[in-house]
Amino acid sequence: MAKTATKIKSAMVRARIEPELKTRVEKYFDILGLSTTQAITLFFKQVELHHGLPFEINIPNAETMAAIKEIEDGGGRQFENAEELFTHLGI
Repeated sequence: MAKTATKIKSAMVRARIEPELKTRVEKYFDILGLSTTQAITLFFKQVELHHGLPFEINIPNAETMAAIKEIEDGGGRQFENAEELFTHLGI
């Protein structure tokens, strides 16, 4: 039988997170069958594998920020269904 090395988990990570954000995110962890500790470990492993963050981070340009503000202010066009949206877009 092959012996497997057991890694001792002795480092602790402490972080302050908004309680509402933590609650919302943990719902997704539950769906995925992950504990918060497992999700953090997964994130750390992905950072290690990618030699940096495992996703792209962008600062929205002025046009995107204006669109976000318009939606947040209750503006923008709403569609009844995807077909109506596609027609509007000419797709």
